[in-house]
Amino acid sequence: MANQIAEKIRVFSLGGVGEVGKNMYAVEIENDILVVEAGLMFPEDDMLGVDVVIPDTSYLEQNKSRVRGIIVTHGHEDHIGALPYVLKKVNVPVYGTKLTLGLVEDHLKTTGMHKKADLRLVTAGSTETIGDVPVSFFHTNHSIPDCVGVSIETDQGLIVYTGDFKFDQTPVDGKITDFGTLHSLGEKGVLCLLSDCTNADRPGTTPSELEPAKGINRVFQEANSRVVITTFASNLFRIQQIIDASVKTKRKITVVGASIYKTIQIARRLGYLRAPKNIFVKPEEIGNFPDEQVTVLCTGSQGEPMSAISRLAKGADQKLSIQSNDTVIISATPSPGTEKSVSQIVDFLYKIGCEVITPGQEKVHVSGHASQEELRLMLNLLQPKYVVPVHGEYRKQFALQQVAAEQKVKPENTFLIDKGEVVEFAKGQGRVSGKVPSGNVLIDGLGVGDVGNIVLRDRRLLSEDGILVIVVTLSKKTGAIVSGPDIVSRGFVYVRESEKLMEEANKKVNDTLEKCMSENVNEWSSLKSNVRDVLSKFLYEKTKRRPMILPIIMEV
Repeated sequence: MANQIAEKIRVFSLGGVGEVGKNMYAVEIENDILVVEAGLMFPEDDMLGVDVVIPDTSYLEQNKSRVRGIIVTHGHEDHIGALPYVLKKVNVPVYGTKLTLGLVEDHLKTTGMHKKADLRLVTAGSTETIGDVPVSFFHTNHSIPDCVGVSIETDQGLIVYTGDFKFDQTPVDGKITDFGTLHSLGEKGVLCLLSDCTNADRPGTTPSELEPAKGINRVFQEANSRVVITTFASNLFRIQQIIDASVKTKRKITVVGASIYKTIQIARRLGYLRAPKNIFVKPEEIGNFPDEQVTVLCTGSQGEPMSAISRLAKGADQKLSIQSNDTVIISATPSPGTEKSVSQIVDFLYKIGCEVITPGQEKVHVSGHASQEELRLMLNLLQPKYVVPVHGEYRKQFALQQVAAEQKVKPENTFLIDKGEVVEFAKGQGRVSGKVPSGNVLIDGLGVGDVGNIVLRDRRLLSEDGILVIVVTLSKKTGAIVSGPDIVSRGFVYVRESEKLMEEANKKVNDTLEKCMSENVNEWSSLKSNVRDVLSKFLYEKTKRRPMILPIIMEV
């Protein structure tokens, strides 16, 4: 049992509920806060210019003296990608398995945190005391090796977090889920289960990771030219299958994308990828081999699958481009919010003349997440009193609530929480109680959090209706207009074809400024506001558009 009497336990999510990605969950037991996962999310279509999204960790920053550690269950970006930014604010020990920590260390190099981070190795079956809390780990199956689930011991019962999982009877690495440990945890008594709900609305079971190997091998054998294949950078089981198919068909592999290149290097060094010594060649060397002896394996800069294939298709890569006789395999499912752009890329590949293989046409990709029958099995093994669905949008959380109800978990005992909502346990009874600060922090280039809703709104406005810049120079002594107004239009109207409109706009600005001067309104903020209001109204009447209006006033 825990060393201390935990009168109250608080469980909440800072990311990963009501969305896919950006996983971060916290368990607060008296003076100890244990964080599980620190992931990122790839931006949705309306997040213009944003590179990645991470959770708002202001609550952890305010209580960092009580944060005892961050546990990461596996090496996917949506579980470890935020660590370089989180550890800058809350530098606590990070617990993970060998491969997971290898990938974490590489991620931390982007911000220089790899030298300061305290990385602590755990294994399936091991127990660590984090703060005053005993935490044990059990092996699970997913689409990457070295995955674990987490069991946190409290005086009210166990809090179990599944991590991303499925029950794979024929895993690529031969290691099946630790059913014995799951059963023994259920015997001990599980107060609350935080369960992966990504596929909670899918009946049946999720196919084994061995299934895509059959489809990939078939495509490789039938292709009589280059095979270009894209997947997530950290999907190591898929990468292993691509290596194996390339070996069987006597192909050399060239890797496009820094993220996947580094992942392969780390996995090979740690013994998680098997590959012949000379199978990998540089992109500039593939011209030395016939097309039927070449595999191009690619992914995007952040590990997402589609940006690299888009670059290759449009000829934006200096060393490589997709050709009309290539076979292109997309071994990934689109992240939520990117479906439209993925569809456009696939369409573009067809226009080039490629043969395109998607998961809908051939089984070249399977989900790494449990479907309904596997979720039922997990619930039966653990017999939790309460359930918190995580890692999914609200409809997936709701679907897991229904599955849990079939396994005799009362619907009111399944909490469909939003980010920041706290589930509190006292004397074995749980209820939703209060909120902690939560939300999105947007990463754009080197800026962390300096792009917010207002900046996104401005970017959206600029992309939709453009901008008008009005430059006016006033006399410092008299306040009279010395030069201007000069109007510069970008993305609003083509000036040469709208001279009359621009002349009328110019006159409106002139009249407004003269009126302000006659009424002794000479504060710059008031002048700008008046110009903006008058011009906005005028332009909307004439064009039914609302460009961003940026008045610039100078004095001489």
